[in-house]
Amino acid sequence: MDSETAGSGGMPVALLRRIAAAKRVPAGERCEMCGVPIAEAHQHVVDVESRAMLCACRPCYLLFTDADARLRYRAVPDRYFSFPDFELGPGQWEELDIPVGLAFFFRSSKLERTVAFYPGPAGATESELPLDAWDSVLARNPALSVAAPDTEALLIRGPGPERARADCHLVPIDACYELVGQLRRVWCGFDGGQEARGQLAGFFDRLGGRSRPAPGSGSSGEGGPA
Repeated sequence: MDSETAGSGGMPVALLRRIAAAKRVPAGERCEMCGVPIAEAHQHVVDVESRAMLCACRPCYLLFTDADARLRYRAVPDRYFSFPDFELGPGQWEELDIPVGLAFFFRSSKLERTVAFYPGPAGATESELPLDAWDSVLARNPALSVAAPDTEALLIRGPGPERARADCHLVPIDACYELVGQLRRVWCGFDGGQEARGQLAGFFDRLGGRSRPAPGSGSSGEGGPA
């Protein structure tokens, strides 16, 4: 492949030029890679280096759907899985050092480790995740390894007054940031307040209807990254 067809990281030069040109496009509902107008409901790609989320048109999105390609950008899949057998041992939620009852976890390729974020009045806040504690959760729940790095997250709601057990879903990473943004707008006090709890309950109700059991979770669910 010559210099006219391949750029940094094996990306086509034409695509690199489209990305650079997009920076000159006025703000709005536009693809952040090539600048074409897009619908309000659109897909995203992740910049693996910066962990930034970019709005993408369908053609740009499809360029980055190969999960095995060594590229800077990766398309966010549209998978929703539940883990019916998910369990946390006594005290495991506290060992994760998450100060509220909700967090999402994903594997960062750049950092080569799992990172955790939880909601609050400032939006998504990164937690100093104790790796030993997270490894213990994975050991009890090996089906969690199905999550794709950078683009999919494990959204975990810890046990609480309304729930004797924690629950966990695999969701697209952009869905987590959207949820945190919604909670931020209504967050009150330390735990979010009644309105935030109501929004969270509604989100998990919808999530339960959309998710299917994950592969290896004691059911027949199948699938790989989209």
